[in-house]
Amino acid sequence: MAARRDVLALAAPPAAGIVGALAILSLYLGLVSWAQGWTHARQLLWDDRYFAGAIALGFGVQVALYVYIRIAAARAALAAATGVTAAGAGTSTAAMVACCAHHVADALPLLGLSAAAVFLNDYRTPVMSVGLAMNALGGLVLARLALRQRAAARACLMERSAAP
Repeated sequence: MAARRDVLALAAPPAAGIVGALAILSLYLGLVSWAQGWTHARQLLWDDRYFAGAIALGFGVQVALYVYIRIAAARAALAAATGVTAAGAGTSTAAMVACCAHHVADALPLLGLSAAAVFLNDYRTPVMSVGLAMNALGGLVLARLALRQRAAARACLMERSAAP
């Protein structure tokens, strides 16, 4: 039973990362498909593949690190990891929305958001670049938390084994 739990603990972070990356790509494809159709969505994803792929990869890594920390860390570290992951998720989502927001510009005036669509279209590359930078920063913070948690767990094990 313990061996099965260990295998699940090892498999959960990569699986969650893959699901997270696919979810953000699905959001991207869903928004563009809704506005312009499936064929256009596929073409746009191909055109923006480097940005979209990097953002999805970064978000997937953040989700995987968060799940790893959640499985392994104490409650104090979990609160910090949750905040970083939430910030990374928001930034990744904003970057993906910025990438395709100009494609929903026909509907945005109905919602009173035409200025937002114009802004996101004009500054698409900088917004996506900021999204990538935030993904990298979030990944580094989560990796640091994971390494600290791992070092603390090792120290705890060494103390237990050294005790008479």
